[in-house]
Amino acid sequence: MDAIQGYGSSEDDNEPVKEAELLHLKPLPSTSKALMVKAAPDVLTAKGIFDKRIVDHTTNKEVFYNPTYQELYLPEQGPENPFKTKQQLAQKNMLSGYVEDAHFNDFNFENQRKTFHSYGFCEDPSVNGAGTIVSTTNFADDPDDKTEDRLEKIEDRKSKKVIDGKTVFESRPLRTEDRRKRVRNNDAADIEGFLGPWGGYVDEEKVAKPTEEMQKELDEIVAKRKKKGKQAEEKTVEEKSSLHIQDPLDYQGRSFLHIPQDVGTNLKSLDPPDKCYLPKKLIHTWSGHTKAVSSIKLFPRSGHLLLSTSMDCKVKLWEVYKKRRLIRTYSGHSKAVRDSCFNNDGTKFLTAAYDKHVKLWDTETGQCISKFATNKIPYCVKFNPDEDKQHLFVAGTSDKKIVTWDINSGEVVQEYERHLGAVNTITFVDNNKKFVSTSDDKSLRVWEWDIPVDYKYIADPSMHSMPSTTLSANGKWLGCQSLNNQIIIFDVHGRFRVKRKKIFKGHMVAGYACQMTFSPEMSYVASGDGDGKVFIWDWKTTKLFSKFQAHDKVCIGCIWHPHETSKLITCGWDGQIKLWD
Repeated sequence: MDAIQGYGSSEDDNEPVKEAELLHLKPLPSTSKALMVKAAPDVLTAKGIFDKRIVDHTTNKEVFYNPTYQELYLPEQGPENPFKTKQQLAQKNMLSGYVEDAHFNDFNFENQRKTFHSYGFCEDPSVNGAGTIVSTTNFADDPDDKTEDRLEKIEDRKSKKVIDGKTVFESRPLRTEDRRKRVRNNDAADIEGFLGPWGGYVDEEKVAKPTEEMQKELDEIVAKRKKKGKQAEEKTVEEKSSLHIQDPLDYQGRSFLHIPQDVGTNLKSLDPPDKCYLPKKLIHTWSGHTKAVSSIKLFPRSGHLLLSTSMDCKVKLWEVYKKRRLIRTYSGHSKAVRDSCFNNDGTKFLTAAYDKHVKLWDTETGQCISKFATNKIPYCVKFNPDEDKQHLFVAGTSDKKIVTWDINSGEVVQEYERHLGAVNTITFVDNNKKFVSTSDDKSLRVWEWDIPVDYKYIADPSMHSMPSTTLSANGKWLGCQSLNNQIIIFDVHGRFRVKRKKIFKGHMVAGYACQMTFSPEMSYVASGDGDGKVFIWDWKTTKLFSKFQAHDKVCIGCIWHPHETSKLITCGWDGQIKLWD
């Protein structure tokens, strides 16, 4: 170090070297104190730099240190918002203001509340006004007031006992007007005049007659109610039908009800197709209804004809094969037609409409054979499928009943009234020995035929209303369209239980009675939805296989043809019926 200090530049030999410039080259003093290492050096904290820490409670919800009391209750710093009112600037711990916790005994609160309700006064609940009476009546006594109002105030104050401030739980002397006087005659010897405890009050009026003015008002009210209660006479609509084809009979004299044998498919076969496939394209559209189509039904067994009901009060019969023409239109309802049902051979069918009538039609001639007035809206109608009971049909109505009619006599022969809401569907199961009904009461009931007591009742808090049901082709499964956007499957045979693993989801049907269907060989499940789409699931895995847009509005009906491998018929609220393949 000394040698370095003595070393100088050759250029500056004559210039003196300043001591301050060589200070950093001097060795440190060799004392032990100077070489000690301080493990915890002094650190300047934020509190040492700033005397006061500010707690920002407007934006920050957390404080990462322990503030003192003085720091927490410092006045707010910074300028005030000039655009806020005093009420907005006030400190709040809830939307309407600042609420402080206060303890008030439950008994005292109820005591004061009941006292105020009964007598019209109570104690001031504020701390400073303890013992002060607060009343709805002004009891202030003005000595200069000589009017009758002052005397009434004094009497009112005396009667309500405001001066002593007693509550309803404190004893007070009974007033003369607290009890009504009774007519008494406790002499048991007086047989005719004995009253005992049954004597009435002195001023009691047992027969109250209205005055003339009140009687006039009552008469007007009764007349209005009678007028309102009268049902408007419904217009009777003449039942008629129109044939739209020129050749109702073929060269052998057979009508359009005859099952065709030249369409490439055996429509008389009882066996379903071996393998079904997913429909992919639209091959035909039937359009003829002017309003929404409410339901579609295929001709029994063969499915070569299609019956459609609509909101335009008409029922139409269509061809499914060949030219796919409109065959006949049946009109005879004054309001929208809700449901229809063929009998076993298809020669007759029933229609249920919102005009509170069920009508029986001849399919071939279009003649209305008979009509049944239910006085309630029939939501569904079904023939009994047994051959020996084809003269009987059941209808689910809006008054929570299921009614059985006899076509021959035209009378009601049985009523099933156990539901708590309007009956939506009726489905015959178990070789037609039983039938299943669903209702707006979110329940499912199983009935034995002609026994008006349900032997099975299925209801669960998690269940929703099921406005549409379909029985599978093999008769083993009942598919129910639930309004929680699910299709629920019930095992019809045996104990009639829900299959928890067979739940089909993904479509939107909340609020709509969209019909679902099974493929003939039970490989697919299809359903319409509220957006006009058709969804197709795999039966075994319940996975969604396909979905496509079928209608512009709600797709309310969906039927898989029983003899075709991939033909699906849908109808919607856009007034169209479509055939997919």
